Amino acid sequence: MQLNETIARQIVERTMKIISYSINVMDERGRIIGSGDPSRLHQKHEGAILAVNEKRIVEIDTGTAENLKGVKPGINLPILYQDEVIGVVGISGFPEQVRSYGELVKMTAELIIEQASLMSQIQWDKRHREELVLQLIKGGALNEDQLTDIADRLQLDLTQPRVATVVQIIPERKTSLSLESLQELVHLLEYPQRDNLVGIISVSQRKVVVLKPITLTATGWSKELEIKRINKLLRRVKKQGKFTIRIAVGDYFPSLPGLATSYQTAKLTMELTKDRIGQVFFYEDYKLPVLLSNVKNEQWRYQQLSAPYQKLLQKDDKGTLAKTLKVYFEQNCDLHQTCELLHIHRNTLRYRLEKISKVTSLDINKLDSIIQLYLGGIYLN
Repeated sequence: MQLNETIARQIVERTMKIISYSINVMDERGRIIGSGDPSRLHQKHEGAILAVNEKRIVEIDTGTAENLKGVKPGINLPILYQDEVIGVVGISGFPEQVRSYGELVKMTAELIIEQASLMSQIQWDKRHREELVLQLIKGGALNEDQLTDIADRLQLDLTQPRVATVVQIIPERKTSLSLESLQELVHLLEYPQRDNLVGIISVSQRKVVVLKPITLTATGWSKELEIKRINKLLRRVKKQGKFTIRIAVGDYFPSLPGLATSYQTAKLTMELTKDRIGQVFFYEDYKLPVLLSNVKNEQWRYQQLSAPYQKLLQKDDKGTLAKTLKVYFEQNCDLHQTCELLHIHRNTLRYRLEKISKVTSLDINKLDSIIQLYLGGIYLN
């Protein structure tokens, strides 16, 4: 731990609220880095050098002060941190007048330094935790031994099964959100403590990744339990009232490299559902379209798959057939449920499906045709 001017200034300000004498703080080289008398800043203090070298309290009277450089009458006490002298705190005044304040000022200085050290350690841990998260979701940059070594130093358990979740902030109004908003979201995700590993992945897109611990059972991990936890988070976000969030939950893949794969499933689910109504989206509910999401990048494949549906849109002026097909697929091709939702007679539905077959040249009763319409129409458009 090293004394710096910021900590020295805090010591001076806090101690001078307690006593009416001027306070000086010197670093381990005897340089004044904090003072109630700004004109003394950055001067060498020979009394402080003596206190550091001999690790003792040095009292300076008027006569002694005249023979030392940068010194006024007063008392100088070494500041200890983990049994090492890291600087000196001095009280200006006649020793017999300020001596009684010495231990109080020294104790205050050392307490401020301990607090600063703790905050510095917390910030160090936080930065390295976030860097570890980004390395885990990136995959390949570091090997498992290196990642585990970093985690051990941070006292993190990477053997805990986890799934990646992408969380995006949505502003309440059309205003830009600051980094502070992202940091507030990170705090909401980290506390109360659930062993979440959290990292900001994009400031501009307001996105955060969370590697959430899960409990594995014989049938996998519990989506229902995660929904309960997510609902608690949504209530806490709503309570603070500054923004809303969208959440995409990936799937579980064993081993450390599996976290990068889990992140990809969450990331692609977030991208795929960006225009859908809702706040929470699970990869397992969108597995097929997510797995096929890159088809659009291969133009010929995309054109082949989407051609029948595009033909349907051209012939469907009012959008009735497209809407019917969408509801039909959403109801898993259940005729009764589709009729209920569309408020139409079963014969009307059959007529529309036959018309869809005619326009697209695909037999709606054949599995291959249904799959092509489902992929090329509903999810790739």
